[in-house]
Amino acid sequence: MASNHQREELHKAIWSIADDLRGSVDGWDFKQYVLGIMFYRYISENIANYINEGEREATGDTTFDYANLEDSEAEFERDNLVTEKGFFIRPSELFCNVIKSAKSDSATFTDSEGKTKNIKDNLNEYLEMIFNNIENSAKGTQSEDDFSGLFDDIDVNSNKLGATVAKRNEKLLKILDGIAGINLDYKDNDIDAFGDAYEFLMSMYASNAGKSGGEFYTPQEVSELLTKLAILDKKEVNKVYDPACGSGSLLLKSAKILGKENVRNGFYGQEINLTTYNLCRINMFLHDIGYDKFNIACEDTLTMPKHWDDEPFEVIVSNPPYSIKWAGDDNAILINDPRYSPAGVLAPKSKADFAFIMHSLSWLASNGTASIVCFPGILYRGGAEQKIRRYLIDNNFIDSIIQLPDNLFFGTSIATCIMVLKKGKKDNSTLFINASKECVKVTNNNRLTDKNIDNIIKIFKDRKDINHIAKLIPNKEIAQNNYNLSVSTYVEQEDTREKIDIVKLNNEIAQIVARENELRNEIDKIILEIEA
Repeated sequence: MASNHQREELHKAIWSIADDLRGSVDGWDFKQYVLGIMFYRYISENIANYINEGEREATGDTTFDYANLEDSEAEFERDNLVTEKGFFIRPSELFCNVIKSAKSDSATFTDSEGKTKNIKDNLNEYLEMIFNNIENSAKGTQSEDDFSGLFDDIDVNSNKLGATVAKRNEKLLKILDGIAGINLDYKDNDIDAFGDAYEFLMSMYASNAGKSGGEFYTPQEVSELLTKLAILDKKEVNKVYDPACGSGSLLLKSAKILGKENVRNGFYGQEINLTTYNLCRINMFLHDIGYDKFNIACEDTLTMPKHWDDEPFEVIVSNPPYSIKWAGDDNAILINDPRYSPAGVLAPKSKADFAFIMHSLSWLASNGTASIVCFPGILYRGGAEQKIRRYLIDNNFIDSIIQLPDNLFFGTSIATCIMVLKKGKKDNSTLFINASKECVKVTNNNRLTDKNIDNIIKIFKDRKDINHIAKLIPNKEIAQNNYNLSVSTYVEQEDTREKIDIVKLNNEIAQIVARENELRNEIDKIILEIEA
């Protein structure tokens, strides 16, 4: 398959860059450099291709190339380009030209103090200046928030790259060369190149203590399942939202499956981790989502939510962090927060899972669907969590609970679940699905195949009982079970043990004992004859 070949080539290229830097750059930091430079290459090619296509169509000059234009000539179109693309890059500062300049002994640049410097010897300074120029090009415009701080995590002056400027520049040039050699034609690729690179980097460095990417990245197959559950029977939606968006894989999966043109008002998300927030915005640009079609905020969703004033979302997809601590009832204001107050109780301070769920429900449109990955403990624990489950069931907000296979995510082997929320259900029941066997094993992890995903979606859509797999339970019965939402409570596990016929077994034992007695008698006779 073409996609598998492209994926293998992408992984080989990234591994080659990693191999060149082995021992000098920590895996987690290395990820930032690779993804950051990938982004720099992409927006360089994106703006150059955009200008080239427009100019060639307007003038008929098929040889026109923005990369060959003088910076002074390009400046005339700066304002128009910032309005149309959200940013501006001078021809000399394009990725392709920087690589050429970095290998030239004579190429120079003028720094912020007006000093002329050799690019090859001061590549780190030159890149820092370029990144600042790109961010500054959006200042004072509608795209300012989308570009501000995007390159903050690429520290070109870090000692981690090398103890001396020369060594740092040597490493930077290796990364530039490596990225230049990767096939990153995003539109023609059958794979999600950026998302796949991100996932591969996470798996490469998942062993780093305390730095697992599991809480920041949702595997693409799980993203696809979550998205298909949320957009089922929808051809067009107003907006897509993720309250814990990480690097944006769920938002972008919605764009891919629905088609970004069918998401009328764009993609919204919130992320508390600054580095991951930057990656999410980069990811949006890399997938050709216009700066005016996404709104990603960096803040604590549970206590400082953004997008208050927006109309409710028709699609919400999320994989929030499992059982993290939050303010809870230490913050006296939260119990009156309209997101949490309907349940009459807050999620426990040590387990914020239901806070994310209540937040999502509050943001959900009356005709919308939310699909949320959940830690299994929240489905059966008592106390405040039981009271919140009671609120959700009594008000008929839970459409389905789906048990997933274990080992699907980086950083955890836990068998998670999906909770599907709706405000406009047609029945007063909840569908429980046991999809724990819907996977294939790949090395140390399980993965969902297209067939697995299709099977789960069909069961979800049909909403019918299937022995050992699915059960539609009236909410009254759930209430009688103390609002326990564990799939195993309602879907009986298939007994795969060998069935034993006790009567037949007893007869066989009796025959064995009888035969044993016959043999003993014969042995006794032989012994008597010998003694005689």
